[in-house]
Amino acid sequence: MTESYVKKLSTILLDAVTDKDPLVQEQVCSALCALGDSQPEEALRAWEEYLRQHGKLAHPYRTMILRAMEVVVSNHISELDKDMARAIILLASSEMTKAKELVYDWQQAASNVLVAVGKRFIGRVMEEMLSKFQPGILPHCFVVQTLANLSVSNVFGMVPFLTSILNTMLPMLGMAKHDTMRVVFCCALQHFSESTLEYLANLDQAPDPTVRKDAFATDIFSAYHILFHNWLQSREAKLRLAVVEALGPMSHLLPSEKLEEQLPKLLPGVLALYRKHAETFHVSKSLGQILEAAVSVGSRTLEVQLDSLLAALHAQVCVPVESSSPVVMNNQKEVLRCFTVLACCLPDRLLSFLLPKLDASNERTRVGTLQVLRHIINSAAAQMEVKKPFILSSLRLPLLDTNSKVKRAVVQVISAMAHHGYLEQPGGEAMIEYIVQQCALSPETERPGPDSEDPTANSVRAISISTLYLVSTTVDRMSDVLWPYLLEFLTPLRFTGALTPLCKSLVHLAQKRQEVGADALLIQYDDSKGTLPSPYAITTRLLAVSSNPYLGDGRGVASLRLLSVLHRDIHPLLGQRWATTIPLLLDYLDEYTEESLSQKEWEEKLLMFLRDTLTVVSDNTWTCQLSLEMCKQLPCYSETPREKNFLYKCIGTTLGATLRKEVVREHLQELLETARYQEEAEREGLAHCFGICAISHLDDTLAQLEDFVKSDVFRKSVGIFNIFKDRSENEVDKVKSALILCYGHVAAQAPRELVLAKVESDILRNVFQCFHTKVLGIKVETKDPALKLCLVQTVCMASQAICSSAQARSFHFSQKAELVAQMMEFIRAEPPDSLRTPIRKKAMLACTYLVSLEPALEEQTQADVIHGCLHSIMAVVPVPEGEDGHQESLYLDTMHALEDLLTSLLRRNMTPQGLQIMVEHLSPWIKSPRGHERTRALGLSACLLRFFLEHLHISALVPFHNLGLLVGLFSPRCADLWSATRQEAVSCVYSLLYLQLGYEGFSRDYRDDVAERLLTLKDGLMHPDPAILLHTCHSIAQIIGKRLPPDQLISLLLTMFEGLGDPDKNCSRAATVMINSLLKERGNMLLEKVPEIVSVLRSKLQETREEYILQAAQHSVYLLASQHRTAVVSSLLGSPLPFDSHTCTLWRALAVEPSLTTQVLGLLLEKMSRDVPFKESRAFLLSCSPDRVATLLPLAATCALREVTSAPASGSAVLELYPQLFVALLLRISCTVGVQLPRNLQAKEKRSAGSALAPRNLEPCSSAVDALQTMLLRGGNEDVVQRMEREGAWELLRTSAGHEEGVARLASAMAKFAGPRLPLVMKELVNSQSSVYEIQRVTSTAFLAELLNSNVVNDLMLLESLLDNLAARQKDTCASVRRLVLRGLANIASSSPDKVRAHGPQLLTAMIGGLDDGDDRHSLVALEAMVGLARLLDLVEPRDLRPVLLHVAIRIRPFFDSEKMEFRSASIRLFGYLNKACHGDCEDVFLEQVVGGLAPLLLHLRDPQAPVAGACRFALRMCGPNLECEELAAAFQKHLQEGWSLHFGEFLNTTCKHLMHHFPDLLGRLVSTSLFYFKSSWEDIRAAAPMLTGFLVLHVEPEHRLQVDLEQLTAALQLLLKDPAPAVRMKAAETLGRLVKFA
Repeated sequence: MTESYVKKLSTILLDAVTDKDPLVQEQVCSALCALGDSQPEEALRAWEEYLRQHGKLAHPYRTMILRAMEVVVSNHISELDKDMARAIILLASSEMTKAKELVYDWQQAASNVLVAVGKRFIGRVMEEMLSKFQPGILPHCFVVQTLANLSVSNVFGMVPFLTSILNTMLPMLGMAKHDTMRVVFCCALQHFSESTLEYLANLDQAPDPTVRKDAFATDIFSAYHILFHNWLQSREAKLRLAVVEALGPMSHLLPSEKLEEQLPKLLPGVLALYRKHAETFHVSKSLGQILEAAVSVGSRTLEVQLDSLLAALHAQVCVPVESSSPVVMNNQKEVLRCFTVLACCLPDRLLSFLLPKLDASNERTRVGTLQVLRHIINSAAAQMEVKKPFILSSLRLPLLDTNSKVKRAVVQVISAMAHHGYLEQPGGEAMIEYIVQQCALSPETERPGPDSEDPTANSVRAISISTLYLVSTTVDRMSDVLWPYLLEFLTPLRFTGALTPLCKSLVHLAQKRQEVGADALLIQYDDSKGTLPSPYAITTRLLAVSSNPYLGDGRGVASLRLLSVLHRDIHPLLGQRWATTIPLLLDYLDEYTEESLSQKEWEEKLLMFLRDTLTVVSDNTWTCQLSLEMCKQLPCYSETPREKNFLYKCIGTTLGATLRKEVVREHLQELLETARYQEEAEREGLAHCFGICAISHLDDTLAQLEDFVKSDVFRKSVGIFNIFKDRSENEVDKVKSALILCYGHVAAQAPRELVLAKVESDILRNVFQCFHTKVLGIKVETKDPALKLCLVQTVCMASQAICSSAQARSFHFSQKAELVAQMMEFIRAEPPDSLRTPIRKKAMLACTYLVSLEPALEEQTQADVIHGCLHSIMAVVPVPEGEDGHQESLYLDTMHALEDLLTSLLRRNMTPQGLQIMVEHLSPWIKSPRGHERTRALGLSACLLRFFLEHLHISALVPFHNLGLLVGLFSPRCADLWSATRQEAVSCVYSLLYLQLGYEGFSRDYRDDVAERLLTLKDGLMHPDPAILLHTCHSIAQIIGKRLPPDQLISLLLTMFEGLGDPDKNCSRAATVMINSLLKERGNMLLEKVPEIVSVLRSKLQETREEYILQAAQHSVYLLASQHRTAVVSSLLGSPLPFDSHTCTLWRALAVEPSLTTQVLGLLLEKMSRDVPFKESRAFLLSCSPDRVATLLPLAATCALREVTSAPASGSAVLELYPQLFVALLLRISCTVGVQLPRNLQAKEKRSAGSALAPRNLEPCSSAVDALQTMLLRGGNEDVVQRMEREGAWELLRTSAGHEEGVARLASAMAKFAGPRLPLVMKELVNSQSSVYEIQRVTSTAFLAELLNSNVVNDLMLLESLLDNLAARQKDTCASVRRLVLRGLANIASSSPDKVRAHGPQLLTAMIGGLDDGDDRHSLVALEAMVGLARLLDLVEPRDLRPVLLHVAIRIRPFFDSEKMEFRSASIRLFGYLNKACHGDCEDVFLEQVVGGLAPLLLHLRDPQAPVAGACRFALRMCGPNLECEELAAAFQKHLQEGWSLHFGEFLNTTCKHLMHHFPDLLGRLVSTSLFYFKSSWEDIRAAAPMLTGFLVLHVEPEHRLQVDLEQLTAALQLLLKDPAPAVRMKAAETLGRLVKFA
């Protein structure tokens, strides 16, 4: 029986191998392997027999079976007996050789089986193989392949056979005519040779240590002769590669004399393959092995063949390497290995070949040669030691190469040289200089072109920088070579780009030397032969480049660190001070980035560092030398304007510290004569230099400037003829510009007490002498804008210097008027509509300083200045945002300059009249039709008002007589179309109110609460929404009304009425709102004119849509409704439906006063209930059911009620009528679900929906829902509305399908957030139970049922009345009502669990009655009963439950497999609660139900519906304790927690293990139940059923097999193997593999 059953299982599985799904095939193979692991001998025998008997089985399936056999054999090789091994060997041999043609997968699988068996039974395998490897007969190619693989897998077992194998094989080589067979022979010879070499290398472990290489030499040579002389000449590329792969290891086994004899032919033959094959890795690898073999025998043939060898190998190196191609890279490695072999034996010949190729014209040749050179420097260091000078001298030519690839290769060679001591030789310095040159390459020039193969990361510069640093820091022998030699590269300009890596390397080298000799100088100038830079040159260079610190990979930090290290060599006194100051500079740079660093602040810190250094040194000679060096280096920075500008500042700072005046004069003269005046940056730098120098040497600086103005150098370009020479005139203007700017910086920087005496006599006199050109006594106006700008800047700096002086108040500036006139002339000359130069900004700034000086300007002059400046800037067309950042910045700076000028002028007349003058100048711009002009004017006005307020000084209480006028001008602009204008307008009003408070006597720091509210209103003005703007304007008007003096009201109103005609409609509307607000706040005169106003507004409503008229209309309707309430309501209800926006507005106006609102709502409720909600009519005679059409009066009343309650003021009235409103609207909703509009209104509804001003939804049910929402909001139940909105319950209420759920959610929300209102609401609802409308009974029942779900029924003592009310409805004719009654009764478990026991019998009776409800065709009442019972079982008395327990269990069992998910889920969950209720007291009859339900529950864990699977988890956890097995219960608790992911296979495995351990007698019952589910309609459950069976079988003891009908089970599983779902077939196959346990 055992053997036959294993065979039967094997047959079933083997038949399933032909499944079309690859995953099923894989699972079948796994099952076969499992079967084989359990019963290896029998399984292998069955498989062997199956393959023999099914000779026509297709080879792909035979292949899978053979692979399974290989796995089992490999895993159980030690368990196989000789007979089984022989059978497998014979089978595999037969399978492998059955087909004469090549079927690779099949024959390879068979060969692998033989190799696996051969690991133990090598003799038997060899016996079989040799039987098919007969002399004189060409064997099957996989026989040879198997022998080759055996030699690899079992070296020690196979090598003793190799002699006989080779003897047999050699004659066959000549018989092999097909290339495929020849390739296999080559592969075999290769593996045989490799195995032999491995055997010989490990003779100490070999079984036969007497084996010698000579034993194989003759045979290998014979094979070599055929391979090399015959097969290598084949046209088949694959064969040639196979031959050459074999020749490599074979060459080591050839006799020495034969190898020497064959090398003259062998080497050229192998080299010839380079020309025939694209992929040459195997050729190079074999060649390397041949060369190693030749060297090992001391061959002299290599010298003869060397030239051809080197040529071929060199050509391979020169092939471009693609980093993504491992084959090419591996070939390069093998070729370089060949070069290493040759370098070790023939170094001279190799170098003689390589070095001349460095001069080749081909780029790849040069690069390849350098790669080889680098490699042999590293790999053959001993042989290259004496060749160092020769190699160094040969590299001079590559140093001149401009090709980037060659450069990279040269750098790599130099790096290798550095590690091996080459650079210490003569000529090594040239290599170092080359590295530095490459470090100095510009990153821009290094970017590869679009067709370049150079990756950016491997750029020459990056590699050179890395090499320099690594050589400096890691190669100790290079320290003396690099120091101090690298210092020579600091100052030459061509090495600027290399400064950062240079400094880093020098810092490291210097620190290493300091560690050796702490007190010694680092630089020995005596030994430098004058080539090292001086301390002054180093200081100047490093300081200058530090001004641009982030350039060149952060050269500022590197330069400063090098300065710090060299402090003793710069000057002996600097060490301590620099140890403090330089780290501070470095920390400052760390805090910023290139984008965030302020260049001005950084340069000032560096100049402070320089001044501090000069102070510490205090050596005039040292200072003079430093200044001389700075002047000497100045021309070197012509290409870097920023650094040159900074160096000028450094020169000025150094000259300022110089005590020798002649040195100062000499250097200043030199600077003036050599400056490049055409460059703007140069002029700026020169001016800064003179300004800084003037701090200490004012007289000498001015004298030198004046001397230069009078000198021939300056005059030689000035003459009558030069008027016609534009270029010369331009050059002269540039010189003048520089000189004028120098005077300006001298005035700005020099000591203030000295400047006042010289500003007019020396500075401005010479400035104007330079500016004005006279030809033949005639003044010629300059056209150069740069010259104008320099003059303006100088005047500005001079004026600022005077203003900042302590004697400014007493200084009488006689040239003030002339300078102001000159500045205004420049301003007027600028184009008024565009802003191109900073001339007007600088000129306004100069005027600002000039205005504050004495004497004061005349009134007309002041007016001209204001007028001219405003016209110059206000009309400038704004630049579109984001287009021109520079233009935008220039405009903002110019506006700030204008603000400063106007405030400076206002300071002169700080009176209301002076303020009025300023506003009058701005008024035309404030009212401009162009928005940008209004914005600028309001901004200036706000600035002036703030300034006036901040500087207000009241000596006596006087009226602010023009307050109303100014407020009227600014306040309507709070609604301007431009947001910025609105903000500025509020600021103006704010300042005006505080000015009024100031004039009333309040202190400046007083804060008025009313006025401060203006600031909070600014946010409202950010929105472009007109409604928000007007509301904010209304608030502003209220604030103005509270603080405006009575006498100012008329002027304010008159000004605002003028604003009604403003071209900006927003401002016009704002004026109207503000007028109305002011009138309301400040008097009762409007009440007398209400009838007239209402009459006017009625006509306006028909004529216009202006917002202010609609606001007036609301007020009018309120007055009318107060007098004629009933008539107004009736007439408004008669308005056409749907209500238009004006009618809605009027309805909302009725909610102004609470008592009026209450009466209006009462009238509307009466109208809504007076008529029936709908009428039934048939649209077509043949229609099956009548349509329901809404009646008009209740519909209109509903819409009106919605509008009235939407007004905030209706809140108290809604609260008063809350229960009536709530119930009426809820029942209105229920009876309008699915109700249609009358036809005429349907058409109007469609038309209005497409209009721009669409009214609210008129659909009957939606309008009622909207009304209920509005009523709840107004009744203070926002939480109810929001919760309903979040849950989507409002939409549910509108639909027939979701209406019940919507009502339940509404009841839940009301119970949670509106509990105190429920008693009266419930009272109203109970009265509706007898409604003739079934839907209203359903709605009221659903609401009351849901109330029982909340604890609020206990708090309000409503439980008993609710229970009685619901119990009375159990016999309702409507099934939905009966179902909702059960839901409500079950809800007691949530709201009043303590009351369940008292009402237990009543509740259980109701629920069981629901289970047995026969009038419900769809069993929905039964479903509700199951859900309710699940909630109640934990709470009822056990004595009440026990009599019905079994009845319920039996009644719900059919629902476990219901097609409907809800029934499955509810019944299974209830089954869990039944088990939970029985814990510790489970009767045998109920335990029988538990056991019967176990398999269905386990399988439904794989139910496609998640709720069902969740219910199964719960039920199984509850079943666990009743099964009286702690391990099983623990497993259920561990794996089946809610929310945890379930690994079903692992869980099922654990469960079955415990079941079979504790309840093995259940095996038959569980298996038979699972068999039922083999036919389930759900794929996942069909797959789970065989899984359950398989795990049960896996864990049961074999003696229980009699419980199972194996025939039936096997047949069922066999049938599942044909299931359409692959997953099912996979599980069936897996289970079949486990049935071997019953074998």
